[in-house]
Amino acid sequence: MIDSRTPLATEPQADPFLTTNEVAARYRTAPGTVRYWRHAGTGPRSFKVGKRVLYRESELIRWEQERDAEQNGTGQ
Repeated sequence: MIDSRTPLATEPQADPFLTTNEVAARYRTAPGTVRYWRHAGTGPRSFKVGKRVLYRESELIRWEQERDAEQNGTGQ
């Protein structure tokens, strides 16, 4: 039960969730490509809430930095 004196969270999340379509738009690719990355285990980590697959923005940033390090030979 929610205490009526407890304020509900109305501030934007510090680490928002993105859908597969939003991730695809971020990387300018098709949603099917993002689904393939998930299936192949090469994309950013995701999790399911019901039938919906979600990605934390912080995970996308981590994944981007990892790709950048791999491609530019800087390592982590």
